[in-house]
Amino acid sequence: MLPPRTCPDDVVRLATQTLAENRVAVFIVCYNAERHIEEVLGRIPDWVSGKLAEVFVIDDSSQDGTVQRAVAAEWTHAGVPLRIFRTPYNQGYGGNQRLGFLYAIAQDFDIVVLLHGDGQYAPEFLPDILAEYSGPQGADAVYGSRFMTRWGALKGGMPLYKFVGNRILTRAQNRIIGARLSEMHSGYRSYRTAALKKVPFELNSRGFDFDSDIIIQFTAAGLAIREVAIPTFYGDEICRVNGLRYAWACMIAATQYRLMQLEIFYGPKFDIPNRARKYTIKESPTSLHHHVRQLPLAAGSEALDVGGGDGSAVGRAHADRGVRMVSVDQNISVGDAAGEEAKVHPNMARIAADLDGDWPARLGGRRFDAVFALDVLEHMKVPERAARQIFAVMKPGGKLYASTGNIAFWPIRAMLFLGLFNYGRRGILDLTHTRLFTVPSFQRLLRDAGFRIDSARCFGPPIEDLSRGHSGLLRLMDRTSSLLARAWPRMFGYQILIEATRPDSIGTLMDQTFVDRRVPGKEALTAT
Repeated sequence: MLPPRTCPDDVVRLATQTLAENRVAVFIVCYNAERHIEEVLGRIPDWVSGKLAEVFVIDDSSQDGTVQRAVAAEWTHAGVPLRIFRTPYNQGYGGNQRLGFLYAIAQDFDIVVLLHGDGQYAPEFLPDILAEYSGPQGADAVYGSRFMTRWGALKGGMPLYKFVGNRILTRAQNRIIGARLSEMHSGYRSYRTAALKKVPFELNSRGFDFDSDIIIQFTAAGLAIREVAIPTFYGDEICRVNGLRYAWACMIAATQYRLMQLEIFYGPKFDIPNRARKYTIKESPTSLHHHVRQLPLAAGSEALDVGGGDGSAVGRAHADRGVRMVSVDQNISVGDAAGEEAKVHPNMARIAADLDGDWPARLGGRRFDAVFALDVLEHMKVPERAARQIFAVMKPGGKLYASTGNIAFWPIRAMLFLGLFNYGRRGILDLTHTRLFTVPSFQRLLRDAGFRIDSARCFGPPIEDLSRGHSGLLRLMDRTSSLLARAWPRMFGYQILIEATRPDSIGTLMDQTFVDRRVPGKEALTAT
């Protein structure tokens, strides 16, 4: 047990303010803690205990008398409930936290502070934790850190191997996920319940790496985590953490999160809706978008951009050169959802329409010289129908430029070879895709809709975009992947671009063949 502590006046003032302005609960996780639980409850400062909304203990199906000792504990704060709960079966450290945080949210607490029933984290430092929530710029989460005081962890009895392991693991995790915490592995934690509602913590690991998962989630959501210095204390509590297994799980979670940012991996627990995700235009000189922006469309011609949103960079590039562009999409920010045309550029208009519905009717019978369908057909519920609709709004002889991801791209093949398959938020395995294509199957889709395929070209991934022009190595990789995509498109192509011509429809051919096309002097109609 730590020596008695006198709390600094400014900490008392700020903590008192937090307690006055918020419903604060203390949540104690327990497993086989009968020797310590009464002491932990008794060490919460009296002036804090009397201002809490509740103290609740969740015993994770202990095999000793933890619950009985907690029930028997002397609790003198009549106005503050002390509730003791027991799980129906063991949930694990993370599973216990999940239950406690959901309970805190259900009870409308504003702040929940996590303590351990074995006394490893000092209840005497609760005021320091609470002080960080005071005022309008208060934290979303506050953690106790044993490493904010130089060598404090070693002086407090932390074994050297744990000290070194903590330092290495914390540094690696910070670097991977983009955080700057002094310690990732303290169990002294607290949260605003409003912040907890913003992350899917209920999907986190039920093991000790729950704490790692929730740090990643708060970092991804842009929520403010603050740290306060706490003492290190090692008593006779039993450590139940398998260090190597725990470190491996933490690194796996951090790596998965980073791969999600590169759209290589998808895991729902790290899919944090903290910002709108829009379709991004690729800027690399070797990219599909750069190529399509340079296409020589004639000034004065009319082109349709299907799925072009508010007017993509591709459409704007051609509009700037005198092409009359129309963008049709369901994801727009101005205009009329019933199809009212909205001008966004002297040569650009946008029309709102459901691309899975009868969107050609919104065009008023207009026919176009060219159509762009860039990375959109794979999102349609019925791509075959969408391709026929595009055919119907084009003039005979018009050009279609359609693109999609190549599911046969070599990394996807490699994953399948290893027995792996995972969707992402963007890229070839976008979660919103309804159909996946190879070069031949994408050609077949358009050919079956009536188009004549002029060319099929593949582009490598826009690696240079990752560097924003600052990395010579990434530029070299970008150029190399582009050459490979041209040399072996079905294997190294990341995106497929089909250029196709809209020939005369069967109806037009019928008219040209059978209307006023009789052979002179004959009554019978013959094909000519």
